[in-house]
Amino acid sequence: MSERILSPAAGIAPPRGPGAPRRGRSPISGSVLGLVPFTAYILLFLALPTLLALGTGLVDGDGAFTWTNLAALGDPVVLNTFGNSLWLSALTAVVGAVVGALFCYALIGAKPTGVLRTVVDAASGVLAQFGGVMLAFAFVATIGIQGMVTLWLRDTFGTDIFADGVWLYDTPGLILPYLYFQVPLMIITFLPALEGLKPQWAEATAMLGGSRFGYWRHIGAPVLLPSFVGCLLLLFANAFSSFATAAALTSQGSQIVPLQIRAALTSETVLGRENLAGALALGMIVVMVVVMALYSLLMRRAARWQR
Repeated sequence: MSERILSPAAGIAPPRGPGAPRRGRSPISGSVLGLVPFTAYILLFLALPTLLALGTGLVDGDGAFTWTNLAALGDPVVLNTFGNSLWLSALTAVVGAVVGALFCYALIGAKPTGVLRTVVDAASGVLAQFGGVMLAFAFVATIGIQGMVTLWLRDTFGTDIFADGVWLYDTPGLILPYLYFQVPLMIITFLPALEGLKPQWAEATAMLGGSRFGYWRHIGAPVLLPSFVGCLLLLFANAFSSFATAAALTSQGSQIVPLQIRAALTSETVLGRENLAGALALGMIVVMVVVMALYSLLMRRAARWQR
């Protein structure tokens, strides 16, 4: 008996297997569904606050359009506040990036699944998120006026770290607490880039008679530079937007922009500038957009060497 071949050319459709997709339907892929929580998070905590800052910064107390709030950004007090935030963020970002990069370089020789790497990775993940009241209390109890380290230095060595004034509760006092979470954040973000350096590059340099310094100068440093600067910008953005630690540690004044926004929201003496907080937030958003745009460009450049 001859076997009949079923084909579309014969006008008879071949049988469809149990796993074959049906025509006329385009089922939503799992990757699209996985983006739903992230999209909702972006809309609620990024897009909506941006729109609120833009809206409130351009209207007065009666809801009418005005440039008064934006003009207040040129006030010397506000400019000084932005200056304090910029230098504090830049200083802690540079120091945190350099110290964190040195830690990452020291960890390269450690076994990825070893005890040292596991402990450092776990500690960095925890300390990078440690802040707010807990971090402020830790520094007050350690190096405060009656802190443990302060009293030990005074009684043992006769050194008074507050001889020239109590700097811990002023803007300079935020440097050490910020570095406390900046360095772990640098370790988390920069270590994968350092691990992306291929051992074959160092071996090829040695076979061609190159030195270790020459390898880092001509190969390692140029490859890691985009990642390092990108991580530096990320640390800057992290410090520039930090609020909880400064709010808990600095009780008087509004030395940085987040504290100035809090003062504008809670003050009852700001007349004619009821929505000054929106203008300040809009200024922060502009700075953050520029920083994160540069960070995205650098990460795109660095990704070519990490494939």
